[in-house]
Amino acid sequence: MYTQSADINSTPKIAVIGGGPAGMMAAGTAAMLGCEVVIFEGTDRLGKKLAITGKGRCNVTNDTTVEGFLENVTKNPKFLYAALNTLTPSDTITLFESLGVKLKTERGKRVFPVSDKAKDIVDAMRSYSAAAKTVFKKVSSVKHTGHTFSVTAGDTEYTFDKVIIATGGKSYPLTGSDGSGYKLARKLGHTVTELIPSLIPIESPSELCKKMQGLSLKNVEIKIINSEGRVVYTDFGEMMFTHFGVTGPMILSASSHIKDMDVSALTLSIDLKPALDEKTLDARILSDFRKNSNKDFINSLGELLPSKMIEPFVEYTGIDGRIKVNNINREMRKKILETVKAFQIPLSKFRPIEEAIITSGGIDVKQITPKTMESRIIPGLYFAGEIIDVDAYTGGFNLQIAFSTGYLAGKSAAET
Repeated sequence: MYTQSADINSTPKIAVIGGGPAGMMAAGTAAMLGCEVVIFEGTDRLGKKLAITGKGRCNVTNDTTVEGFLENVTKNPKFLYAALNTLTPSDTITLFESLGVKLKTERGKRVFPVSDKAKDIVDAMRSYSAAAKTVFKKVSSVKHTGHTFSVTAGDTEYTFDKVIIATGGKSYPLTGSDGSGYKLARKLGHTVTELIPSLIPIESPSELCKKMQGLSLKNVEIKIINSEGRVVYTDFGEMMFTHFGVTGPMILSASSHIKDMDVSALTLSIDLKPALDEKTLDARILSDFRKNSNKDFINSLGELLPSKMIEPFVEYTGIDGRIKVNNINREMRKKILETVKAFQIPLSKFRPIEEAIITSGGIDVKQITPKTMESRIIPGLYFAGEIIDVDAYTGGFNLQIAFSTGYLAGKSAAET
C-alpha cells in the first residue's frame, strides 16, 4: 500500500489519472522537472485511443500559428491561449522529431508521421513519459484532505501532493474514454457542462447512402443547408457514405459546427464537380452523351461518376436508367446537371456519443486557471485534455490541445 505522506521538503508526488496523450504529456513533463509521478490507466496499455486516431495514421498537430490555431477552436478558444503559447504546434513538431519521429505536412497543414503509423506517436509518448511509474488500475475516487490527495485505484489507496485529471471524454469507452473523469470532478465540486458528441458521423434516412456504403468521394464540396434554405456550413475535401449515412473528414468537421442545431432539419448538398461551373459541366455531359449516344443512360456515366454511385445517382434524378442517351431531352439534361452540382442527402441525427472522436462539453473553464490548468476550487488539482470544455475542428487541433494543456498542467504542478 503506497501511502507516502506529503512533505513540503520532499520530492513532489503527483498522480496523473489517464494515460492518453494529455496524461502522458503531463506525466513526462512533471517527471522531467524532478517530480515523482504515477500514471493511473484503466486499460491494459497507455495511449490506446491515440493508437487509432486518424484512421491509424495519427494527425498529431496542425502546422499553424497560435492565432490560426485558435480560429479552429469551436468552444472557449480564449481559454487555450496560455497553453498554446506554452507548447505551440511548432514546439510539438520539434518535440516529436527529437523523440525520433519524422513528420510530414499534408493538405490543410495537417501533420502526420512519415510512416503513417499512429504507433510511432504512441511509442514516442510512452518514451517521453517513461520516467513516470504506471499503475494499470482504474481510479474509483479522489479525495482532498488538507494539503494532500487520496487516490483509490482497485483496493489500494495512494497519497499524493497533487493530482492531474486527464481521463479524456466519453467517446470510445473501450479505449478508456468512458466519462469516468467527469464523475471524479463532480465529486470534487466541479461543474461539468452538457456532454454532446463532436466530430462524429451523421445518420441519414436515405436508402441511397446504404447503396453507396464504403464509397469515398474526394475533392468534392459540401454544403449543410437548414430548413430555410440557408447554408450553415461549407467545406471542400473528402467524405464517405456508410450503411447509416455519412462520415469522413468534412462530415466530422461539419458535425462540430452544427452540434447545437436540429440535425433532422438539415440537408447535406454535395457538389460532385466543384471545379466545373454549370456551363463547362454541361459541355462535358454533352460530350459524354455524344460518345455514348446509343447506350442506356445508366451505362453512360462511367467517366463522370464512380461506379458505385451511378445507380443511386440515376435513381435520384428520377430518369429511367434504360432510356437511350440520344433520347435524353434538355429538361432531363438540366436535371442531371443539377444533381451533379447538388446531390442532396437528408440528415437525421448524430451517431451515438460513444462513436464520437471527441466529446464536446466537460469541466467548466471558469473553474480552471488558464495560465496553469489548476482548479480554482481545489489547490493542487489540475485538468488536461478532452475532459476540459474545449474542442476544435478536425485537422490535428484536438490532439494539440491535449498536448498543450497536458504540458502546461504537468509543468505547473511540478513548479508550484
